[in-house]
Amino acid sequence: MSDPVERLASANREYGEYGGVNPSIEISTTFTVLDAKTLPDIFSGKRGPEKKEGACYLYGRSWSPTVHTLGRQLAVLEDTEAAYAVASGMAAISSAVLAICNSGDHVVCSNCVYGGTFAFMKTYLPLKTGISVSFVDITDLAAVEAAFTSTTKVLFTEVLSNPTLVVSDLPALASIAHAHGSHLVVDNTFTPLAVTPARWGADVVVHSMTKFISGASDVIAGAVCGSNQFLQQLMDLQTGPIMLQGPTMDPRIASELLLRLPHLPLRIQEHSRRAQAMAELLEELGAKVRHRETALKVFTAPAHHVQLMHEVPCNFNHINFGESCQWHQYSAKQTVLLSSWLIQTSCSAAMVRLVDSSV
Repeated sequence: MSDPVERLASANREYGEYGGVNPSIEISTTFTVLDAKTLPDIFSGKRGPEKKEGACYLYGRSWSPTVHTLGRQLAVLEDTEAAYAVASGMAAISSAVLAICNSGDHVVCSNCVYGGTFAFMKTYLPLKTGISVSFVDITDLAAVEAAFTSTTKVLFTEVLSNPTLVVSDLPALASIAHAHGSHLVVDNTFTPLAVTPARWGADVVVHSMTKFISGASDVIAGAVCGSNQFLQQLMDLQTGPIMLQGPTMDPRIASELLLRLPHLPLRIQEHSRRAQAMAELLEELGAKVRHRETALKVFTAPAHHVQLMHEVPCNFNHINFGESCQWHQYSAKQTVLLSSWLIQTSCSAAMVRLVDSSV
């Protein structure tokens, strides 16, 4: 199912213990095992929380019923086999990278990423783990290709970078990464519903759910989405980064987010509507606005910008890209609609620079 809204609406629902329309909040940290013979399978990872396997839970740091329910919904959102919710976006990013890389391995990373991600890649990984990182202009595919070495295991980027709004060409990046036997790890924090990275070749998708998915700046949370096999790597009792480093999500937070996910499409539409209203107001005022990639020159929108943006046409149907997609000095309306409808607050102009300071 290509439409993420339809996927969410069609997903299996978990009902409460007593028939409630919302999932129950299971706050237990320890769980009983009724049959001791199942313990070896639980500790070896052969038995887990899936009901088809008998729904075996061991300890809240590894699997929690409420957090696991949220993970299933996130997997539906991102069209991946599985997902796991963690305590923060940085927990998701660090866990994903450490699950793939070992000491001596190499990461190629976009040079336009969230500040915490940049610090983790630039300083923490080399200093604490012996994993080296090369930063590249993610829009320069030749530079990306050239940065790969025989030890590169991860290519990391953001669909729409935080906060500079650089757009990644996911299909091209996936092709490069896979040609080198590496994983493409994509941060989709700014573009839930708008883009489904797994459909463009991403192997792992991470989120800071603190942003759009939470929607109210009152919850810190993250998520890792990928294959069942990758999830088992994350949760391995001996080497799993999530299992052993313990970035556990509180079940109460998971319950909060489960209640908000069904409303995410409505919220994204409203973000878009408000951004359009602000763009039209700036245009009426005659404000000259330009995006960081345009400067004062004629800008030709790369094909992947348009391709990715049209994954959810309802959010961009008010933009006329034209056949050539050539934009001269961006109008306020074009710029804000292109890049700032995604920003959580209605003050979309925060991500663009007003050339005319008098406005």
